[in-house]
Amino acid sequence: MHAFATLVTNADYALGALTLARSLRRTGTEAPLLVLAKPDVAGLEALEAAGAEVVPLAPLLLSDGFRARHGRAAQHRTAPFTKGEKPAFHDPLDNFQKLRLWELERFRRIVFLDADTVVVRAIDKLFGYPEFSAAPNLHATLADMHRLNSGVFVAEPAKATFQAMLEALDRPDVFWRRTDQTFLETWFPDWHGLPYTYNCLQYVYCDLPELWHWPAIKVVHYQYEKPWDPAHPKRDRLAPLIDLWWRLHDGQPPPETLPAGV
Repeated sequence: MHAFATLVTNADYALGALTLARSLRRTGTEAPLLVLAKPDVAGLEALEAAGAEVVPLAPLLLSDGFRARHGRAAQHRTAPFTKGEKPAFHDPLDNFQKLRLWELERFRRIVFLDADTVVVRAIDKLFGYPEFSAAPNLHATLADMHRLNSGVFVAEPAKATFQAMLEALDRPDVFWRRTDQTFLETWFPDWHGLPYTYNCLQYVYCDLPELWHWPAIKVVHYQYEKPWDPAHPKRDRLAPLIDLWWRLHDGQPPPETLPAGV
């Protein structure tokens, strides 16, 4: 059995996941959407009403030292973000909760999607890809093609894998510079590269316009700034993508054309 999955750790990501759920259903997929969620998050009822299955998250058993190194202040100080602005609700420690996917052995294969993604064309084809498949972190330069982005990936759950991951994750003085992404690159050094169109980061739209080919794009990923932010700091550059997100949030189809920005 196959499933899609996402991660919700606060109310903002619950709103994002709701739009993701609506966009997925528009593609006609019959695969369920699992929402790995902290139990006290607001907005989970709306996700269940949209047909998603909420899977309660238990905290990962991580050492105090690990939490100190990867907390928001320490993470941003040691490895500051230079390409965009992370919202205030973002907690780097939450990223590691993605590893709990490997506990869900009732599914043979899971396609994970970040809660700040939307699906604009059918992606069930990804269930035919092996573990571990992910798209590159293609942001503003082709030099990023060698780096993994964990906003979309294919996993094959196994509790033994999960336990082994935890042992490798939390070691004395280890620092995962890009949190789960650096860890997954290390755990799966021969990761299979998906086409970037299955995880098209929003800055491709304006920074790599030659690669923004709307008929081929399957998933749009709102890395850094979020489209639901009423004070969006880059609305002047990303307004058509913000409009796309709200269109899908409101249950409308994606536009037939969406040319690159400048």
